[in-house]
Amino acid sequence: MAQLVMAAATPHNPLLWRTMHEPMPDDLRGVADNFALIGRTMRELGVDVIVEVGTDHVRQFYSDNCPAFIIGKADSYHGTFENEVRTFGMEYCEVQGHRELADHIAGRTVLTDAIDFAVSHEWRLDHGFIIPLAYTTPDFDIPVVPIHVNATLPPLPRPERFAVLGRHIAESVRTWESDARVALLTSGHMATEIGGPRQFMGAGSPDPDFDRDAVRWFRDGDLEAAIAGCTYERIMAAGNVTYQHVNIIAALAAMDGRPADLAEATESRYASSPFFLWRNA
Repeated sequence: MAQLVMAAATPHNPLLWRTMHEPMPDDLRGVADNFALIGRTMRELGVDVIVEVGTDHVRQFYSDNCPAFIIGKADSYHGTFENEVRTFGMEYCEVQGHRELADHIAGRTVLTDAIDFAVSHEWRLDHGFIIPLAYTTPDFDIPVVPIHVNATLPPLPRPERFAVLGRHIAESVRTWESDARVALLTSGHMATEIGGPRQFMGAGSPDPDFDRDAVRWFRDGDLEAAIAGCTYERIMAAGNVTYQHVNIIAALAAMDGRPADLAEATESRYASSPFFLWRNA
């Protein structure tokens, strides 16, 4: 059977692509080092497939039709949109998909009991998916199963649903008849505000108390506290796009609520960045 050998969480701030270059600015060195650590761990553990849980930023999926959970079943995916190339200097790319594992996670003939997945056979991945891959697998040489979770457009799935998603991914990998070594990579935020009065307050989080609590949940492996602490009201008080933090709950649940080997809200000129890592092998 396949093995889930690691889980991780990273930020996906596209401004990093424009600013995080050698000579590395002092305030971004911690972010660069943590991306490198997660990429190095993937190579050390011999990861064959990445299941990536992230959120499209109303580019591929709009308010007219945005299911809560969508899994990609394409053989390959084009990456980034014109405005991300123009604004952030990102490059167009192509990411190889993995149809067999996508079928197994989603349910090939009958939907899983755990999550009612919508599926997409044609999908352009935005920075929420591409930035974590570009820094951890810069050659895009590991196939990916992308899973979009709606963390932007109300009504939003409750945090409990993200725990269900994580457990379902872990169980799907355990029951997949393959010798593949799989990584779960989640893409999210700590407390973050975009376009509001608390955006990028100069190496400052818009809500340091939320960030400290969140790091503690994952450092201690306290899944119940993570779910209880991520109410819609509390998260929106932490910043207007903080809800993508709940994507990380999927990683904690997939690791059976085990304390993370790395749990850090890495400070920089931007809002603090989530870096969480579990080795499972």
